[in-house]
Amino acid sequence: MPEYLAPGVYIEEVPSGVHPIEGVPTSRAAFIDIFQQGPLNKAMQVTSFAEFERAFGGLDAGSEASYAILQYFLNGGQIAWVVRVDGDLTAETIVGDPAAKTGMHALDGIAPSIFNIMSVPAAANLDQNSFAAVISAAEEYCLEKRAFLIVDIPPTINTKDKMLSWMETNDCLRHRNAAIYFPRLEIPDPLNAGRSRAVGASGTLAGIYARTDETRNVWKAPAGAKADLRGANVTVQLNHSDNGALNALGINVLRNFPGIGNVSWGARTLDGSDQEANDWKYIPVRRAALYIEESLYQGSKWANFEPNDELLWTEICLSFGAFMTNLFRRGAFQGTKAGDAFFIKCDETTTSPDDIKRGIVNIVVGFAPIKPAEFVLIHIQQMAGQVGS
Repeated sequence: MPEYLAPGVYIEEVPSGVHPIEGVPTSRAAFIDIFQQGPLNKAMQVTSFAEFERAFGGLDAGSEASYAILQYFLNGGQIAWVVRVDGDLTAETIVGDPAAKTGMHALDGIAPSIFNIMSVPAAANLDQNSFAAVISAAEEYCLEKRAFLIVDIPPTINTKDKMLSWMETNDCLRHRNAAIYFPRLEIPDPLNAGRSRAVGASGTLAGIYARTDETRNVWKAPAGAKADLRGANVTVQLNHSDNGALNALGINVLRNFPGIGNVSWGARTLDGSDQEANDWKYIPVRRAALYIEESLYQGSKWANFEPNDELLWTEICLSFGAFMTNLFRRGAFQGTKAGDAFFIKCDETTTSPDDIKRGIVNIVVGFAPIKPAEFVLIHIQQMAGQVGS
């Protein structure tokens, strides 16, 4: 404490108690497949297709992800994590081993960096059981990592009726952290004199997600007239009736409109069918929630081992409130004032005496997304204080 020895005005700087929280990246995409060269079962970051060519050999007719990465950068992607697996492409090599950090689990090694979007286009060429095994594992892995999976459909699914039937068969793969698109796309193949090659849409859409995040933020749907499919054409022409039937089942459509061109025309998660009536019906709502969760989780690690008391709870509320207020001012939520747009609760009602003994502080964050209108709750848990033995 300073000494005040004479009359006068004294200035003392007092800590605000607010710990600034930075938003995490939202559109770093991960691709898993076989490639011509590069490290095996090790995630490597590339920031352009040219860098991918140098590290992994570029396009390969046997590598679906090499074309997906081409499309990702062409459509607005900026940072990709690439995992090369062994040449014998099976469900086991794609999924890998968590203990050995192989396959998709090689992405564990990028920490403290993160990925936000996953594309595994080669899975669409596997048999049904292997495909389902890969997608189920990828969905759970994305849930753990607060990431979002874009699922590619098999090449044989080339009509609306086939898509509806396929979705019924694969209804067990519905997940709030995943989306699917119909139809597949055609792109010019540089390895085949520019002739058309049919590809899954995940790489193109991952690029559109990144472009939309950059220009409009993560809470804007990656769909509409400005979500154009660069360097790609739809393989099936759909009408308004087709669009409605697919959209109702949570299947996002890719359309061609006169005067607009080829665009993404749907923004639902795989949990977004009308029948489900799920809180996570819309891609921008789910991805915005993942962004908020990861940002608050990463930005509250300072609370680890702090005394788990009312002072800590107040500081957490101040820090979270500053972050959420900034998002509100940027248009992330509904409401005309912050109190209508979000709430933060961290007190004796969220953290019990037993939680305190176990070194746990619980924070509840609610926000009103642009769609739907209801509050969506996020529960965040950090370790604080000293855990008893």
